[in-house]
Amino acid sequence: MPENRIERLCIEKGMKMTEQRRVIARVLSMADDHPDVEEVYRRASEMDPKISIATVYRTVRLFEEAKIVERHDFGDGRSRYEEVTDEHHDHLIDIQSGKVIEFQNQEIEVLQKKIAKKHGMKLVGHRLELFGVPLDPSADNKE
Repeated sequence: MPENRIERLCIEKGMKMTEQRRVIARVLSMADDHPDVEEVYRRASEMDPKISIATVYRTVRLFEEAKIVERHDFGDGRSRYEEVTDEHHDHLIDIQSGKVIEFQNQEIEVLQKKIAKKHGMKLVGHRLELFGVPLDPSADNKE
């Protein structure tokens, strides 16, 4: 029985699961952040020192093409990855630290649908990424 959701999805999609692919699937399933390929490689090579960066690149691309992981560009020049889930969420990115905060906001979801409708469209999907910096606690403006 597969240990993680990504591995299970790969098997369901008929993908051949080598031990190295299993390790990469495990790393991505365990990630609570949005690692880039180099970080996936670092974590995977701790589990299997024989794994190569080329294998990680190929495997991540394969998982992305199969819609098992999703690629994001958070403005730092690196593609970052996360497991595709049924539960929609958006991202708030701290451009100073690179920290990514996942959030859900029903008001934003409703507003997006209203905007699409106003323009004669039915919303079928979206991706929202907000970029910010930490508030300066000493600043007078409370935006």
